[in-house]
Amino acid sequence: ALQLREQEMSSQQQVILKQMQLAQLNGNTQEQQVLSAQLQEVMQQLRQLRQDLQNSPSSNQGYAAPESGAAGGSWGSGEMQGATAQDAHAASTPDASPAQWSTKPGSIAEACARAARGETSGETVQDTDIKVFDPNERVIQHEMYTTFEQCVQFPAQVVAELKKAGFPGPSQIQAYTWPLALQGKDIIGIAATGSGKTLAFLLPAFSEFFKTGMQPLRDGVGLLVMSPTRELAQQIENEANRFGKCLGMWSVSMYGGAPKYEQMKLYRQGAHAIIACPGRLNDMLEGGQVKVDRVKCLVLDEADRMLDMGFEPQIKKVLSYVPKQRHNMFFTATWPKDVRQLASSMLSHPYRVMIGNRDELKANQDVTQQVRIVDQREKRRAIQELLREAGLMQPDSIGKAMVFASTKRMCEELTQELYSAGVSCAAIHGDKGQQERDYALDGLKKGRIKVLVATDVAARGLDIKGVGLVVNYDVANNSEDYVHRIGRTGRAGAKGFAITFLTRADGWKAAGMIKVMESTNQEISQELRTLAK
Repeated sequence: ALQLREQEMSSQQQVILKQMQLAQLNGNTQEQQVLSAQLQEVMQQLRQLRQDLQNSPSSNQGYAAPESGAAGGSWGSGEMQGATAQDAHAASTPDASPAQWSTKPGSIAEACARAARGETSGETVQDTDIKVFDPNERVIQHEMYTTFEQCVQFPAQVVAELKKAGFPGPSQIQAYTWPLALQGKDIIGIAATGSGKTLAFLLPAFSEFFKTGMQPLRDGVGLLVMSPTRELAQQIENEANRFGKCLGMWSVSMYGGAPKYEQMKLYRQGAHAIIACPGRLNDMLEGGQVKVDRVKCLVLDEADRMLDMGFEPQIKKVLSYVPKQRHNMFFTATWPKDVRQLASSMLSHPYRVMIGNRDELKANQDVTQQVRIVDQREKRRAIQELLREAGLMQPDSIGKAMVFASTKRMCEELTQELYSAGVSCAAIHGDKGQQERDYALDGLKKGRIKVLVATDVAARGLDIKGVGLVVNYDVANNSEDYVHRIGRTGRAGAKGFAITFLTRADGWKAAGMIKVMESTNQEISQELRTLAK
């Protein structure tokens, strides 16, 4: 009976939300106020029902399982195989004292505003542990570009576009890979997310095509890029068209969840580059709809993520369609054994550029990480206070934030609650259709939406300019997911904040978080250290 009532209330909640959206579109303020009051009442009843369901002996409490597709692993030595009685007691017992939040007033709001305006501090933290390995695995000293003017093999139009974009100079991964790529060397680039890897492979390929006068309708597709997710494929396509346009070069992305017809239409018009997810690309190749037999350059982006997602068979199938003589570029954030094996199977005498010690997972140093220890029952209030602190509750705010929740249900509930509180927000998770995902991402990019609430499905690959704040409403399942979540801010030289809400029930994850934070010299509170013991 409780479950049936919960379903009825959830349906009623959805109806009210749709009515509120319609009232908002029609500019009916009075109706919005009435509906908002109704929504608050329904949500209060829903919370009570769900609490009753959790306390019910017949409840299996299985509805809150994390969304599938999140990376495996754990937070290391503190891994918890199952909830103990002590954990259960901690979950139900209020924290002994209010959270001590150390953020200075205005600092998060300032970071959000600066990120939204595209400002950088000019003080990007550079990684000092950089190594270049030759094909014989010897560390070598190699040429690097410190300014765009040194990139003499790039067409002048490309250099002008880079300056127009406001980049102060090449990022570290670009500085070390561009000289090698422009010589036609196979490359393995190992660097953190948000380090500029996309332009590290796009610009050398486009410069070569421009020099040779490549025409896709005559010469075929020149560049093939494989990426793990449709969001990343779309982002690479956007960057490719942004920087390729000045050279008369066009790219098309191919991924599942969208009609093949539109993708094929663009492909047939003549594409210099295809950016694709392995699954959709294999479908196209097996159906004879796409030809890659004249590809000159093959790129794997976020190769480690593709292996995590089980794409190795599809990647190897694609390799059977492309020419054996080709230029290869291989980018990854981590360098475990399975990634090394894949690189070895497809590259020829590669040079390896490693930014930082990638054997240890390391967060972006341009992100200020903070942990706020809160009571489970206070998280809803805490998220609203944080968004208010960041200035995102103001109608004229230009800031942007991403909030991560552990389940699809929590993602929806949190979005609805923030929406009713006046926050311009949207949700993205595995149950969302492509049209809904595109609308949410486009809204965040263009500023219609201030807050994107997401599961880990959205954590990797998303590159939304102007995100100044990431909130881990629910703690990530493992350190890798945590690092990639917070990597959605502090990109391309901008500064960002990452705030994690940690309950005492999740205290077993504290030690792993401290390890990640220490790798980038973050300030760690005594309260967090005590919780980790």
